[in-house]
Amino acid sequence: MQGANRSAVSEFILVGFSAFPHLQLTFLLLFLLMYLSTLLGNLLITATVCSERGLHTPMYLFLCVLSISEVLYTLAVIPRMLADLLSAHRSIAFPACAAQMFFSFSFGFTHSFLLTVMGYDRYVAICHPLRYNVLMSPRGCACLVACSWAGGSIMGTVVTTAVFHLTFCGPNEIHHFACHVPPLLKLACGDDVVVVALGVGLVCIVALLGCCLLILLSYAFIVATILKIPSAEGRHKAFSTCASHLTVVVVHYGFASVIYLKPKGPQSLEGDTLMGITYTVLTPFLSPIIFSLRNKELKIAMKKTFLSKLYPEKM
Repeated sequence: MQGANRSAVSEFILVGFSAFPHLQLTFLLLFLLMYLSTLLGNLLITATVCSERGLHTPMYLFLCVLSISEVLYTLAVIPRMLADLLSAHRSIAFPACAAQMFFSFSFGFTHSFLLTVMGYDRYVAICHPLRYNVLMSPRGCACLVACSWAGGSIMGTVVTTAVFHLTFCGPNEIHHFACHVPPLLKLACGDDVVVVALGVGLVCIVALLGCCLLILLSYAFIVATILKIPSAEGRHKAFSTCASHLTVVVVHYGFASVIYLKPKGPQSLEGDTLMGITYTVLTPFLSPIIFSLRNKELKIAMKKTFLSKLYPEKM
């Protein structure tokens, strides 16, 4: 009987934005522009860091890897969402749905872990500058990056395995634009659904809060150290190296908390779908803008790198 139930659902229907038929074209154009801007911004950051030798430091290495993880995260979700906005047939096969969940969770949590590593990098640079080259050696940086990717992959594997080991008896309509955990759990049946829902929720919240607390701890020490600097210019210079990272952290965890920590209660399925846009489309769109505008060194390097290619006679 369980095997029959599992085979009853061979594909899912992504309801997505079908509740807003008159806004589909508007959503398509808006999300497409934001997605292309996200790709362009992150690729520009990656190309600048790779080509400018002055940016071959741990801080910009982590930023480069963060940009790559963000591109991969959006690639796992947004192209499919844009295609569904153009199509009346929004079905997604069972394995494809599982793959989308795995990659979106893997790259999403890798992003969170990398933000935590970047907070640690700023802590070492400001609080222990004499030990910076030892603690943030090339080997140490490679280990931190590898651990972030491994941690993201483990989170993706745990969540996807737990959810897709459930029995799906039907119906098969996912009231979301992607294979997201809460709407999928509503389609599952069996005695273990509640246990899986609590387990997955707990794992995600603990991981996010753990990263957030480590970042807050890093910045607590950073602020305490900066306040001890006698000159106002020195304090401003020290804090300016953290401004872009801190802004992205606030945006990232602000929208993540809306998704994972929102109170349970009666709310529309359309509202959940629109809320998912903040974390899936808006956060990746804002991240490269914040880093390129609030980081003076990166902004100068980007102008130097690409203006020299466009106008070589003036450089």
